[in-house]
Amino acid sequence: MHNSFQSGGFFGNNMDGMWQAVEELRSRFDKPSGTRVGRGEVRSAVLALLAEQPMHGYQIIHEIEERSGGSWKPSAGSVYPTLQLLADEGLINAEESNGRKVYSLTDAGREAVADADAKTPWDSSGPAQGMGFAALPKAGMELAQAAAQVGRTGSKAQVQEAVKVLEEARRRLYSILAQD
Repeated sequence: MHNSFQSGGFFGNNMDGMWQAVEELRSRFDKPSGTRVGRGEVRSAVLALLAEQPMHGYQIIHEIEERSGGSWKPSAGSVYPTLQLLADEGLINAEESNGRKVYSLTDAGREAVADADAKTPWDSSGPAQGMGFAALPKAGMELAQAAAQVGRTGSKAQVQEAVKVLEEARRRLYSILAQD
């Protein structure tokens, strides 16, 4: 195969430009560690989960991560103090089972859940929430890596074809946003 970078291919003679573009793309999708959510969202998530069944703390963390499609994984440092606060308020109680504290709603907790908004934090429709959001950065990075590979090793014709594919993909992504 012909090395397109040496002949002014995909990014011309500027390999730094290609890596700068990849890093810019990555920075747009990278979420900060310990993603913050709105005040009270850990509380409402814990109550919603415990309304379904009793759970221990790490089960709660895992369930929130799974139901948010990986876009939100609360830390133990936010879940366990929330559990303690809810216990202090009389909304949940803890029982020892197999060496772990298993939390469940009290009658007052069930009442609070019934009175609360039925929407759970992982059902949020904001751009950084919801099922599938975690897949978008991964797919974007994989696309950028494939484009870089074509730029490094593809012929001039292959690079031109790749540019057409990427331009079409960009247009189609914007058309998704233009839909109702």
